[in-house]
Amino acid sequence: MSKFISLILIAISAITLFLYFNSLIEHEDSNKKIETTEKIVVLKNEDTTEKMELEEYLVGVVACEMPVLYGSVALKSQAIASRTYAVKKTNNNISLAKTTDDQCYIDDEEMKNKWKDKYSEYRQIVVDAVNDTKGIVITKDDQLLTTFYFSTSNGYTEDSMDVFNYNGVESVESSWDKNSSNYKREVVFKKEYLESILGSFKKIEVVKRNNTNHVELVKVDNKEYTGIEFRKKLNLRSTDFEITINNDEYTFTTYGYGHGVGMSQYGASYLAKQGYSYEEILKYYYGNIEFIKI
Repeated sequence: MSKFISLILIAISAITLFLYFNSLIEHEDSNKKIETTEKIVVLKNEDTTEKMELEEYLVGVVACEMPVLYGSVALKSQAIASRTYAVKKTNNNISLAKTTDDQCYIDDEEMKNKWKDKYSEYRQIVVDAVNDTKGIVITKDDQLLTTFYFSTSNGYTEDSMDVFNYNGVESVESSWDKNSSNYKREVVFKKEYLESILGSFKKIEVVKRNNTNHVELVKVDNKEYTGIEFRKKLNLRSTDFEITINNDEYTFTTYGYGHGVGMSQYGASYLAKQGYSYEEILKYYYGNIEFIKI
């Protein structure tokens, strides 16, 4: 595709977004409250747990989950999504892992190792994003939303029912994600390695994709896997992948990074740089939501 055509498509996407955001009805109500059992987050770490204040926990999550250079507005979007996710789980008496099984979390020492001489500057940016959104969570239909998020889409986000069997978040276009360094990657596997995971086989083929081009069904000889199952088995970056074969080498080209449901982190950064607010960004990716304070 030529650069000229790409620019036209981006311009069309921008116009579509403008019309979409201008059609949104503002419905934030700071007087509405949601009951929470506590504001203390419990973290799992192997056989031990620890408690910390919710907003303190969020500093460690935002620092781990999103690049600081994505900007203040994107970081605020991340803080609200992460706060909502944490509150919903802990209200249901479920403790949170420190990994991407729930939300990635790092402490101050890990931030220092990550950011080096930028530690003080970057930590303050994250703290400001958390403090500026303190207590704000997302609800839909008067219930806390499960606020899934991920790195980069293949151009469209996924429906949460298709991926997590959760009816709350619908697919939207996120074509600007194709500009991300995480958009396209290749990984090469030897057949011997694949057979150690999949068993002996003669043929692998993608047999079905959904309307956002994510793989729904893969056949390995006569055995069938869902795209999600296959991605997990091979630790692929996305369920949008293509397979090319050269003798005993299998090249998997993936598009996007993550499960694809909810807010694209790269997309949040892109939209923030186009001048959209964190409220508009979150409404775009999560749909007909409300913001309330706990």
